[in-house]
Amino acid sequence: MNRYLDEVARRLIAFDTVSSKSDVAAIEYAANCFERSRFRVALQRFEVAGVPKANLVAWAGPPCPDGLIICGHMDTVPFERQPGWERDPLLLEVGDARVWGRGTSDMKVCLAYCLDAAARLDLRSLDRPIVFVFTADEEIGSAGAAQLAPALAGILNEMPQPRLAWIGEPTSYQVFRAHKGVVRFIIKVRGIGGHSGIPDKGVNAIAVAAKVIETIGACQKQLRDNPLRDFTDMFPESPYTTLNFGTISGGTASNVIAEECSVDISYRPLPGPDPLEAYHQIVARVRELDRHDYASSEHQATVEFGEPQVVPALLSAPDSRLERALFSVLHTNRARGALFATDGPQFAAAGIDSLICGPGELEQAHQPNESIARGSYESGTNIVLSILHELCGAKTLD
Repeated sequence: MNRYLDEVARRLIAFDTVSSKSDVAAIEYAANCFERSRFRVALQRFEVAGVPKANLVAWAGPPCPDGLIICGHMDTVPFERQPGWERDPLLLEVGDARVWGRGTSDMKVCLAYCLDAAARLDLRSLDRPIVFVFTADEEIGSAGAAQLAPALAGILNEMPQPRLAWIGEPTSYQVFRAHKGVVRFIIKVRGIGGHSGIPDKGVNAIAVAAKVIETIGACQKQLRDNPLRDFTDMFPESPYTTLNFGTISGGTASNVIAEECSVDISYRPLPGPDPLEAYHQIVARVRELDRHDYASSEHQATVEFGEPQVVPALLSAPDSRLERALFSVLHTNRARGALFATDGPQFAAAGIDSLICGPGELEQAHQPNESIARGSYESGTNIVLSILHELCGAKTLD
C-alpha cells in the first residue's frame, strides 16, 4: 500500500474542479506538494468569465537541454445531474478491483503519480531537467494550455525549455503520437413565425433546419465513404473526419410556426494543413440548399453560420527519445492516433512535441462512477519513475 499516493489522490479527487469552477485551491495544494519535494514552482493565474484559474509549473534538475515535460489537466467534466452515479464523485473509493471517483481515469490519478514520483526522487541524480505542468480548462478547449504554452520558456527562465512532453491522458497505457482536432460551430436558421393554422404564411425554421441536417449528413457520409489511406494505420477506427450533431433547439409551442432553430455541430478533422476544410464544404453545400419549408413556396428562411471554434489536431514526430522510452517501459512498439483532443497542439505551437499515454481508461472518462483498474492505480508511480530514469537519469531516495 502506498499511503502517500492514496492521500494525494484522495485530496485531488476531493477538489471540485469542474471546468466552470475554479481550480486554484487544487493547484495550490499540488504546488505545496512539489515545494516540499524541493521543486521550483510557479503558478500562472488568470480568469475565465470572472472565475479564478491557475496553471502550475514545477521543475528540477540541471539547466541543460533535452529535458522532459510531464503534463496533465486538473479540471474535470461535470458530474452534477449526470444520471447513473451510485458513489460520491468527490470521494476516492479503493476497492479490490477498481478505484472510483471523478478524475480517477481522466486524469487526477495521473497527477497524483507525478506528485508521488516527485516526493521519491533524488534530485541530485538528475542529468536532465524534469518539468511537471498541470493545466486548467483542458476540457473546454485547452484554455489553460493556451495561456501557458507561449509563456513557458519565460517561466523556466535559465532552464532550457524541453522539446518533449508526455501527456498522461487516459489511453490504458497505449502510446499515441497524434490525435484529431475539434471544430465546433452553430448554425442558426431564422424563419417567419405565425399561427400553425396558416403555415403557408410563414417559414418553419425547424423544417428548414431538418434540410440543413440532411445536407450535412450527406457530407458526413461522403467523408466516411472516402477514408484517407495515409491515416488508416494511425486511425484505424475512422481514417476520415467524423461529425456529430450535438444539440438542437427551436420553436416555442406546437401551435406556433417555429421562428428560430439552432443546431450545435462539431467535427474531428484529421491532422492536416486546414482544419476548416470540412466547415467550408458544409457552408458551400448549405448555401445551395432550397430554404423554403414544406408548407410554403412564398418565403425562405435565412441560415447563419457561427464563427468556428478550433482545437487543432496533433501530429508529433516519430522515434523520439520519449517514444523509445515508453516503448521500452511499457513493452510495446506501436504509436497510433487518439480519437480525443489534448493540450498537445498548444505545446506544439511552442516547439514541443507531445506523446499521449496514461493509465486511465477512455471508456471510463466522463462517465458516471468513473474508475480505474486497481492494478493500474498501484503501478503508475513506478512507471513514471522508470521513464524519468531512462530520460533524465532519475534515481529514488534511499
